[in-house]
Amino acid sequence: MSDDLTPRGTGRPAPAAPEPPSDYVLTLPEGWFRIPLDPEELDASVDALVERQFKGVDDAPQLKRQVRRDLVKRARKTFRNGGIEFYLSLEMGGPVPVPASLVVSLVPPGQNALGSRELAVSLAASGPLGQEVSILERPTGDIIRTRVRSEPEPDDPTGNTLPVTSAGYYVSVPRSSAILLLSFSTPLDPIADAMVELFDAIAGSLTWRE
Repeated sequence: MSDDLTPRGTGRPAPAAPEPPSDYVLTLPEGWFRIPLDPEELDASVDALVERQFKGVDDAPQLKRQVRRDLVKRARKTFRNGGIEFYLSLEMGGPVPVPASLVVSLVPPGQNALGSRELAVSLAASGPLGQEVSILERPTGDIIRTRVRSEPEPDDPTGNTLPVTSAGYYVSVPRSSAILLLSFSTPLDPIADAMVELFDAIAGSLTWRE
């Protein structure tokens, strides 16, 4: 009998590890417009949005150019910062617009190893002053939500002067060490709570496509 106790192979290859999902699906309200961040698609998408918003308005060419320039600038910055998708709300509450935005991005691998509660504690400790961190329990898994109210940037391209409410949703990608981050913002300070409820619903609608 051989003294070699090294396990021998069975001759069959080991089963491949399950792959992460190939994509995700979000359900957004009808009035939200998607702007692809791929440089090859960006200009055409922004042109379509601007034409839609200025339909029937022929006496504001300078404003139209400015809106287009600001949107392209914002989208390009989002892409450089790792954004995957960019959405703008074009919804109307009667005659009043309901401004909001969503940026989808991937958090670099590593944070997912912390687990939901550890990640929440980490975000609470490292976030800006006044940031709230909570855990939303969903059938597909826990979602970490951050929320913070901040003053608008001095060079805000929209001209907004109201406080901005931002909500971030950290969703673990199955069978992966990556995290999908949904970053919402709105300048509607008087109805910020209602807007965050809407953001909660959108984030909670996320499903994975295998």
